[in-house]
Amino acid sequence: MSSMKTHYGRRSFLKSTALAGGGMMLGFSWLAAACQNATKEEILAMPKEWFNINGFLKIGENGVVTIMSPNPEGGQNVKTAMPMIVAEELDVDWEKVIVEQAPLNTDLYKRQFIGGSQALRQGWEGLRMAGASARHMLREAAAQSWKVPVEEVTTEAGILHHKKSGKSMGYGEIASAAASIPVPKEVQLKEVKDFKIIGTPRKNVDMLKIVTGKPLFGIDTQREGMLIAMIAHPPAFGLKLKSVDDSAARAMPGIKDVFTIKLLNDGYKKQFFDTVTYPEVVAIVGNSTWEVMNAKKVLKMEFEPITAKTETIDRLGRDMTVRTPAGLENTTTHFEKMTEMAAKPATVKRRDGDLDAAFKTAAKIVEAKYTAPFLAHNCMEPMNFFAHVIADKAELAGPLQKPEFTEKTLSDRLGMSLEKIDIQMTRLGGGFGRRSYAHWLLEAALISQKMNAPVKLIYTREDDMTAGIYRPAYHATFRAALDADNNLIAYHQKTGGIPESPLHENRFPAGAVDNYLAEDWTIDSNITIGSFRAPRSNFMAAAEQSFLDEVAEAAGKDPIEFRLELLKKAKSNPVGDKNDYDADRYAGVLELVREKSGWGKGEATGVSRGVSAYFCHDTYVAQVLDLTLENGKPIIQKVHCAIDCGIVVNPLGATNLAEGCIVDGIGNALYGEMTFKDGVPDKSNFDTYRIIRHSEAPKAIEVHFVKNEINPTGMGEPPYPPVMAALANALYKATGKRLYQQPFLGEKSVLG
Repeated sequence: MSSMKTHYGRRSFLKSTALAGGGMMLGFSWLAAACQNATKEEILAMPKEWFNINGFLKIGENGVVTIMSPNPEGGQNVKTAMPMIVAEELDVDWEKVIVEQAPLNTDLYKRQFIGGSQALRQGWEGLRMAGASARHMLREAAAQSWKVPVEEVTTEAGILHHKKSGKSMGYGEIASAAASIPVPKEVQLKEVKDFKIIGTPRKNVDMLKIVTGKPLFGIDTQREGMLIAMIAHPPAFGLKLKSVDDSAARAMPGIKDVFTIKLLNDGYKKQFFDTVTYPEVVAIVGNSTWEVMNAKKVLKMEFEPITAKTETIDRLGRDMTVRTPAGLENTTTHFEKMTEMAAKPATVKRRDGDLDAAFKTAAKIVEAKYTAPFLAHNCMEPMNFFAHVIADKAELAGPLQKPEFTEKTLSDRLGMSLEKIDIQMTRLGGGFGRRSYAHWLLEAALISQKMNAPVKLIYTREDDMTAGIYRPAYHATFRAALDADNNLIAYHQKTGGIPESPLHENRFPAGAVDNYLAEDWTIDSNITIGSFRAPRSNFMAAAEQSFLDEVAEAAGKDPIEFRLELLKKAKSNPVGDKNDYDADRYAGVLELVREKSGWGKGEATGVSRGVSAYFCHDTYVAQVLDLTLENGKPIIQKVHCAIDCGIVVNPLGATNLAEGCIVDGIGNALYGEMTFKDGVPDKSNFDTYRIIRHSEAPKAIEVHFVKNEINPTGMGEPPYPPVMAALANALYKATGKRLYQQPFLGEKSVLG
C-alpha cells in the first residue's frame, strides 16, 4: 500500500460541517492536487441541503456522496471516470455517487479545461488523495465513537466496520463528526490489485439525460425574455467588413436590432486561444431563430481587403509571433507553395550521425511525399452561447473547452473584474479543439451588453464551417536508406504546413536509426487554424506509418517485424537521449495487436490488411485494419486496436473513445477536405463537406488494453491518428497503389 502526502496546510483541503444536512464536506484545491474531477448522476434521494461551493467532496447524512466536476465534459467521459477514482479511494458504493458540474472558478480549480487528453493523467493523484483523505477521516471519527484503534476500523462500500466488536455504521451516520477530524498529513492509497471500481465498466452518468433529451447542452439554454442572435461575417479570408446596409433586415418581423461589434479592445495582447478570424462582425438580434435567419439573408454588406500584420501573443506564458499576410488565398497555390518550400533548406530540429554519408553508400533509397488539406471540425452542436450582461454582472452559459482562458479575455473586453463574471459550463456537443477558441462567447456577451437583455447566440452550420479555425494543411517528404542487408541506416523527414509544421522530431523512429535528420518549415496564412483532435499527430501518424510500410516492403520484411526490429534497437542501443517514447511499451502494443488480429496467419479471401502504430498524448496505440473492395469502394470489415494507456479507469468509456476515434479517423482520411478559391471556403454544409456515414463505419471494432499498473494517460485522441495509415496500408494491399494525398477517395486514379 502506497502513501501520499496531502499537502496539509497549503489550501489543498478545506473542511466544513454541512450544518443543515448534517453531512461532511471535504473541499480541495485543484491547484495543489493538479487535477480535474467529475462525478455521476442523481439516483438516490438527496439530503435536504448541501453546501453550494466549488471544489469539494461532500457526504450527506444518508450516505450519498457528491463530487463537483470542474472540467467541461465534451464526450470524453471524464464526468464518469474521474469520480470513479474518488469513489474507489473513498470506498463508497458507486450507486451512491452523484455528479454535479462545477461553475468556472479559478480560485478553487486549476487546469479547468479540456485538451491534450490529459484529464485523467493530471487528475489521478489529486482525485485519489481526495477520496483517501475523506475515508481516513471517516475511519478516525468511527474509531473515536466506538473507542477503538483506528487501525481496527475498515470500510466497504460506504460502510464502516469494527470486526472485533461486530459494530458497523454507514458513512452518513458519522459524516458530521468526521468533519471535525483534522485532515491527515499523509494518506494510504489502495493497491491496484484491491481496486473494485477502477477497471470496471461503468455507464456514462449523463446517458439517461442524453437519450431522453433532457437539457444538457448549451443550445438547450432557455431564459425568460431571452432574445436570439446570429452573426454575419465576411465571405472570404483576407477580407474585412467595410459597411452594412441593414434597413431591410430591421424592417422584418421580430427583429430588435442590427449592429456591428468589435471583438477585442485595441492594444489587447491576445492569449493563445484568442484566435479570431473576423474581429468585426454584424449582429442580428430578434425574437426567434427563424426570424433572425431570414433577416440575416437580406443584409447588404460591403467588404475590403485586410492589411498584413505581425503581432505578439501570449502562448501560455511565452511570447509568440504571429504573422497574418494580406491577400486572397487559393488551395492550388497552397500546394504549389508547399512543394516549393519542401525543396528548399529548412530548419534543422534534430540531427544524428552523418546522413549524407549514409545515403551515398545506401543499397536502396526509398522516397515519398505526403499531403493533407485543411479540415473543418464540424461539431454536431453548432457554436452557441448564452449571455446576460448588465452593468455590474455578466452571467454566461454554454459549451467551451478553455473557460479559464476565455474568462480573462472577456474580463478585458467588458472592462469587468473576474469576480463579476459567472460562466456556467454546459456539456459540449462535440469539441475536438474547435471550442477552445471561444470568440462566439465574446460575441454573445457584447450583444447582450448592447441589448441590455439575455441573449442566446447561435451559429448556423454555414457560419461555423466557413469561419475558420481549421486543422492546418500539411506536407511531408521522407527519405530512407537501406544497406545491402536491408537494414535501415538513414532516415530523413522534412515537414511543413500552412501555417504550422506537424513535426515531432523526437518521436519514433528517432532513436532507432543511426543517421537521422528532422527538419521543418512553415508558410504564413490568413486562414485561421487551431487545435484539431490529436494536433499535428493526426497527420504525422498517417504519413510516417504509411512510409514505414513502404520502407519495410523495400527491405523485404513484414511490416510489424520491421517496426519491432527498430524498437528493439531503440531499447538496447538508443541513438540520442531525447527520444520521447518507451520502446518496450511501443513494442508491446504491436505485439498485442499482432496476437489479437492473427496477423501473419493468413488473410481471408478478398481481405486486405494494413497495420499502423503511433505514440502521442502519453499513450501507445497499434491497429490492424481489414478491408475489402466492392465495386472499387473500400468496405472496412474490422479494426483490431491495441492500447497502452496505463491503468484503464473505465473500460467501457475507454473502449467507446477508441471506437469513436477509429470511425472519425477513417472518415477524415477518406473524405475530409476544405479547399479555398480567392479566400472563400468551397464547402459550407454537409451537402458538400463529406463526412463518414453510418453504413461506412467498420463492421466490427475490437479494442484490447495492455494490462499494467502505470498511471492513466490519454484516451480521447491517441487512437485517432494511426488508423489513417492502417487504412492507407490496407488500401495499398487491395489496389497495389500507394496513397500519398488525403482525402483518399479524392485520388480517383487509385480507387476508381
